[in-house]
Amino acid sequence: MTLLPRLASSALLGSSLLLGQAALAFEAGDFYVRGGVAQSEPRSNNGDVADQRLDIADERGFTYALGYMFYGNLGVELSGSEKFEHDLALGGSDIGSIERMPVNLMVNYYPMGSLDSRVQPYVGAGLNYTRFSGEPAGLDARRSYGAVGQVGIDLAITDNLMLNGAVNYADVDTRISTSDGQNLGEAKVDPLTIGGGVTLRF
Repeated sequence: MTLLPRLASSALLGSSLLLGQAALAFEAGDFYVRGGVAQSEPRSNNGDVADQRLDIADERGFTYALGYMFYGNLGVELSGSEKFEHDLALGGSDIGSIERMPVNLMVNYYPMGSLDSRVQPYVGAGLNYTRFSGEPAGLDARRSYGAVGQVGIDLAITDNLMLNGAVNYADVDTRISTSDGQNLGEAKVDPLTIGGGVTLRF
């Protein structure tokens, strides 16, 4: 066996042993941070503005979160993302883009959180705040408050480092008006956000 295949075999064996030994049991008082990339997909029907159909395009961006465990299977999480810049079309014509920055405050439940398991699924629910900026000239989008829910999973690589995947859905509607306050309609965003990254527990 040459050196390269031997090194590859050793690395594979070491990784298998590491994964086999890694386990995770959340405890009260644990903090964690998450970071990753997500695809955010607004609903297909975004409503009518100025009596014309509004379309909001999908966008991708970086996401992050900070969490605290009150118990082994129950915690609170503050999460958000960089600004998602969505392209806009009104009546089939491009009119520019808008920036959307979400902030979520959720309570998460880990059904296996207090168990020594490498796989830790979770579900969460809470409140979403979304701020809009960078609207096309002459338009104003009002901030939004609504419900948000998520499902996700952490897969332990070590006691403190995990791979993460999650999906969340938020109820996001914004009133669109002219810069002088004339109401033009309501945009229904309601994004489904699917992402992956890492979780670091400490």
